Amino acid sequence: MSAPVDVTQATFKSEVIESDTPVLVDFWAEWCGPCRKLSPLLDEIASEMAGQVKVAKVNVDNERTLGAMFQVMSIPTVLLFKDGKRVDEFVGLRPKSEIVAKIQAQLDA
Repeated sequence: MSAPVDVTQATFKSEVIESDTPVLVDFWAEWCGPCRKLSPLLDEIASEMAGQVKVAKVNVDNERTLGAMFQVMSIPTVLLFKDGKRVDEFVGLRPKSEIVAKIQAQLDA
């Protein structure tokens, strides 16, 4: 079982850019209702797809620089990285099946 990893500006490169597996990065905040609904779905994906994908979480209140770096204007914003590059993204709450399909598309590519 794998759990989401909290990522900071200091750990972003090692956890996301240099990862051997695709990484789903969730930009969120405590006060964000849709973020709180998305979080358990991402926890399930992290557990069910352990070894295939890593789930990382960036608290935008604590990591404003990372949010600005990726031009996060609204949350939740989820970016999918593969081989150190952003390959997909979505904003807002999405069904788990849609998120898994986005990941699967990158695994199959």
